[in-house]
Amino acid sequence: MDGGAVGVVVASNAEGFAAGDHVLHFAGWREYASVPARYATKVDPEAAPLSAYLGVLGMTGLTAYAGLLEVASFKEGDSVFVSGAAGAVGSQVGQIARLKGASRVIGSAGSDEKVKLLVEEYGFDAAFNYKDEKPVVEQLKEAAPEGVDVYFDNVGGEHLEAAISRMNVHGRATICGMIAGYNDTEPTPGPRNLAMVIGKRLRLQGMLVQDHNALQPQFVREVGAWVRSGELKYRETVVEGVENGVEAFLGMLRGENTGKMIVSLA
Repeated sequence: MDGGAVGVVVASNAEGFAAGDHVLHFAGWREYASVPARYATKVDPEAAPLSAYLGVLGMTGLTAYAGLLEVASFKEGDSVFVSGAAGAVGSQVGQIARLKGASRVIGSAGSDEKVKLLVEEYGFDAAFNYKDEKPVVEQLKEAAPEGVDVYFDNVGGEHLEAAISRMNVHGRATICGMIAGYNDTEPTPGPRNLAMVIGKRLRLQGMLVQDHNALQPQFVREVGAWVRSGELKYRETVVEGVENGVEAFLGMLRGENTGKMIVSLA
């Protein structure tokens, strides 16, 4: 199973890398990996905890940063709605929006505890539990009475339909994930209100983070400063042992994590 991993170099024949260096690579779920130098990136354990380079300062963070600022063309004064907002990407999207001058930041999450976290720790203006009996569209209308300019979609399904209904004219949506439909055994029906995209002149754009690697230096510089100052907060859910990696992955899909799901091989 591939994926992001960070650790220490135990031996190297590559110029610029020496035993003891800390590196990020994508060889994934293993305790040892032989990695070509071009696929490894040095990271500084003095600047941030190593796990941060898998989350807040890694691919997760860049996804939030690029998805909001480049894909959704966020601008100061926008109202922003983030689905799955207590996750590693969503929590960072909301905080970046707030730090960049959003007029209102709204998030959805799957428990009352996570809703409280969004408002009290991450600084969202409003949040709601999408598992409540009240439909998502009604909860979003209450949380965003003036509508939404930017929607960051991690969930799809009912959330996307609700966002379309509440988006303002010329609203922009970043379609990052659709976790609500990942385990569907039948084709997922599209939003029933898709025709609203026409009259509202909405822009819905999918994203893959690798298309935005050119933003990496700017992202690390700006977000790293926020992390060090405490202006941007993050959480991690840590599972010990590579033997528990599969259960950690499934737990992430079930929403059992708060923030980035990390498997520690210590």
